[in-house]
Amino acid sequence: MNEHNILGSILAGGKSKRMGEDKLFLNLNNKTLIEHTINKVKKYFKELIIITNKENEFFTKNNLTTVKDCIEGQLGPLVGILTAMKWAKENSPKYSWIASFPCDTPFFPENIISKFIEESKKKESLILCASSHGRKHNIFGLWSIDLYDKLYNDIVNNKVRKVQDWTKANNIKNLEFEFVDYDPFFNINTAEDLEFAKKLSLKINK
Repeated sequence: MNEHNILGSILAGGKSKRMGEDKLFLNLNNKTLIEHTINKVKKYFKELIIITNKENEFFTKNNLTTVKDCIEGQLGPLVGILTAMKWAKENSPKYSWIASFPCDTPFFPENIISKFIEESKKKESLILCASSHGRKHNIFGLWSIDLYDKLYNDIVNNKVRKVQDWTKANNIKNLEFEFVDYDPFFNINTAEDLEFAKKLSLKINK
């Protein structure tokens, strides 16, 4: 399945401060964290871009399109979402949506991608984001490109920085995911998180 009017994007512009090293390329189950995300997402979209301000031979060796933040200053993931929208607008008129995914959440359920595709056809909301047991995971989102001008204005002129603040103010629709043993949207920020992820991976793959 390759969805033609949705651009896939992976947000990989964080500073990895709590990890102490670039977490994109940390190893989990013989794959880097970003590879776990890429391998899931690329099956569903015709085109995939990586929003990152870093340069690494991994990207060139794997023919990956990287895009730097369209507003300098590392102002957070909202700028990453804006950057993906801008790239879509400038590179292909066919895109109506961008789907965004974080680079550090290796266990996320692939069916969220199918749900994004289904919801885009309903056109009931301009923003859809994941939620699990009431906890918001706004980086897992489907965003209408019609929101570009408003998002740009809110970032530049209204100084909005938090994704959750912006989605809440713009009629977000949450897609709820249930879980039993572990939250599949668990993200890796610290060395302790990585160790937990390794143990969890062994448990899942038994």
